[in-house]
Amino acid sequence: MGKARVRIDNLRKSYGDYVAVDNISIEVNEGEIFGLLGPNGAGKTSLLECVEGLRIPDSGTIEICGYNPIKDSAKIKQVLGVQLQSSGLPSSITVKEAIDFFAACHNVKPNQEIVERLGLNEKFRKKYKDLSGGEKRRLVLALATIHNPKVLILDEPTAALDVQARVELHEVMKTLSCNGTSIILATHDMAEAEKLCSRILIMMKGKKIVEGTPKEITAMGSKNSKIFVRTVGNSLQNSDGECVDDYYTFISNMPGEKVSQILNLIESNGDTLVDLRIERESLEEKFVELTAGRRNV
Repeated sequence: MGKARVRIDNLRKSYGDYVAVDNISIEVNEGEIFGLLGPNGAGKTSLLECVEGLRIPDSGTIEICGYNPIKDSAKIKQVLGVQLQSSGLPSSITVKEAIDFFAACHNVKPNQEIVERLGLNEKFRKKYKDLSGGEKRRLVLALATIHNPKVLILDEPTAALDVQARVELHEVMKTLSCNGTSIILATHDMAEAEKLCSRILIMMKGKKIVEGTPKEITAMGSKNSKIFVRTVGNSLQNSDGECVDDYYTFISNMPGEKVSQILNLIESNGDTLVDLRIERESLEEKFVELTAGRRNV
């Protein structure tokens, strides 16, 4: 991993008596996809707006490629790309007009590779108001990356996308990361974060709950694993497993010992094993566990 592109140190942002961001510190390295997770009202949007220079923090510091978002706003625009949930584009603007306009604002040629990968070259004459939700998402991403920014902020980029478009967008993100772009990904899609992000910060009510790699986070708290078992016969019907769609599910914090017990039970009943899988708790399950006790605090 390369050097830090984004440095946030003890950032605090409040609105009157309400503290939206409470002393958050983050570093995002060159080529890293950094996940920002949290329920609605966690403070993610306020944090990102401070990074983008749209909000002035109460205290703390922010550096993007060495620049301050407020003091160096002109320079920030050259190194930062932002894809928001809503774009504010005129309804009558065509895809080509939007791409050409943003390219001219940055004094660059459009990034044709990303335009083509996002399937926008076939939509050049289509007006923004006539695009589907997924097509609008793809256009806004193309506009955010048109100047090959060193840092890219993505806010729920795959919302409203179909499966194929989601896969394509993930591949674009991976390509950008491999080429050195640092990405801050704010998402409610836990599977997406677990798949793409090298590190993740979970926020709640403005505070940092936990930060780490997906594997580090899923290993926190309870050490339970899920064991899925399918057999030819009914040897497990009186076990402590729950049967759903012909599979028995067992939860244990000692999966090796539990599997041994299950296999002995199957063998002693003259049954035959068809399938056995062991899975650690997912990031989504761990997220619920880590935040459950804090929602009403």
